[in-house]
Amino acid sequence: MALEISVVIVTHNSHQVLGSCLGCLDNQTIFPSQVVIIDSGSDDTNYLSEFLKRDNCTIHFTENIGYAAANNLGLSFVSSSADFVLFINPDTFLDRTFLETAARILKQRPEAAAVTGVLRGYDLEHNKKTGRLDSTGIFRKWYGRWYDRGQGESEGHAYLSEEFIPAICGALMFFRVEAITPELPELFDQVFFMYKEDIDLSIRLRKNGWKLLYTPEAGAFHCRGWQKKRGEIDRKTRLLAARNEIRLYLKHPSLYLIWAATKYLFVRVGNV
Repeated sequence: MALEISVVIVTHNSHQVLGSCLGCLDNQTIFPSQVVIIDSGSDDTNYLSEFLKRDNCTIHFTENIGYAAANNLGLSFVSSSADFVLFINPDTFLDRTFLETAARILKQRPEAAAVTGVLRGYDLEHNKKTGRLDSTGIFRKWYGRWYDRGQGESEGHAYLSEEFIPAICGALMFFRVEAITPELPELFDQVFFMYKEDIDLSIRLRKNGWKLLYTPEAGAFHCRGWQKKRGEIDRKTRLLAARNEIRLYLKHPSLYLIWAATKYLFVRVGNV
């Protein structure tokens, strides 16, 4: 029996990248059985009309309800017969064998709820690879700061071992349905709106006895539109990210809350 893989993509003013994202899905060695697109309050949705005729694709429109809520909405449209669900950002472009490799690895590792791979940087402005890593999983510093391992390092800096990791980047999360079913209907905690919802979900799954897997065998490119110097990131975005770090440590109590509160205060006064 053929595996069924559903894909959920949340868009918000994603006209520059969605076509490339879907093109990579079309080029997979295993074709996804279903693609669910949730447009969360784009200023202009006309660009989505060209995708309405795709056989395996449905598009649903809503106001800007945030990344977490929009992914939950997308999941509600996923077929009940799906074996795996991939949550992917529209600015993430899969390697051709990603779906096949991720499904094979999860079948071999029944203890793993999800798998992610090597995310490499892509410069959308100049339409070229950056030659830098974007993420090889999310890890935590000793004092509490979560970070994408390898971000900014040369692609030659290899993370070649398959391993279990603390958290998975929300831009590329490939789940077995069995693992996320108990968390439904609110898989992603909507209090986060956006930022840190992927870490919260990762923590909850690990508390439930599941493991999260990184593999160097699968990969993708990620544009990460906000990956820039801190001074160029608007204050509202930095405050939201810092506030959500506090929410994370209030939900999962830890002394790391001290770090999160200190960071938030520094952002409030404009020093970071």
